[in-house]
Amino acid sequence: MLYSMTGFGKATGAYGSKKISVEVRSLNSKQLDLNLRLPSVFKEKEMEVKSRIATSIERGKVDVSVYYENMGEEKAVSINTALAEAYYQDIQSLCAKLDIPKSEILATLMRMPDVICSEKKELDAEEWKTVETLIEQAIQNFMEFRRAEGEKLFSDLSFRVKQIESLLTETEQYESDRVENVRNRIHKALEEAVGAENVDKNRLEQELIYYIERLDLSEEKVRLRSHCHYFVETMEKEHHQGRKLGFISQEMGREINTLGSKSNQANMQKVVVLMKDELEKIKEQVLNVL
Repeated sequence: MLYSMTGFGKATGAYGSKKISVEVRSLNSKQLDLNLRLPSVFKEKEMEVKSRIATSIERGKVDVSVYYENMGEEKAVSINTALAEAYYQDIQSLCAKLDIPKSEILATLMRMPDVICSEKKELDAEEWKTVETLIEQAIQNFMEFRRAEGEKLFSDLSFRVKQIESLLTETEQYESDRVENVRNRIHKALEEAVGAENVDKNRLEQELIYYIERLDLSEEKVRLRSHCHYFVETMEKEHHQGRKLGFISQEMGREINTLGSKSNQANMQKVVVLMKDELEKIKEQVLNVL
């Protein structure tokens, strides 16, 4: 079953007066490119969280955000009163000495270094358990999103591969005309060059057989059908095979290009162009596969 590279998952919960939210989202990337945002109180758990995320998500440009808001009256900052009083005395003396109005002293005090302090809290083990649970829920929701998107990718890619197989079958109706056209062109060119009476019919037939064999498309068609079957088989039976599907689509492209270069028939070349169009759509979608 396919999984999409892109995804989104969210989980919310509460601990005490805090509302905690975890969001996981990702875009396409060749490797795992992880950006983790944690509140400062949880920073010591950063490597642990990254390891857990990498185990499940594996690949993609991933953003994980953990944040919370206080729903109660819990203070996040405090005022260093003693330091503020010391600043106040010095500022008062300076104002008196320089004859400066004292109306803005409070605003000035609040901007002085270390007067307002953020309270540094120790990690609460029970709170962290709540956060861990929410991270797990967010990852599960994220993977479910990826799976649902993967089903859409599977349906679209299967349709595109069947289109290529159908177009490949369509080329067969032009095979006899193609060979006959080649034969007639060579005959006409030789007759114009040396005259009909001077053409060695036996030698000409030998050369025609050699030339037509070189233009034979049987091997390319067999290989292309094989690649199409292998592509679908890989989607159905294997997990996290985006890179592998990319390699198979490249091989499909080689066979289609060879069909185009050897076709020598206008209608067949039009069909090959349609096959190339379907293949480009496959390659675009494969970039979204995990």
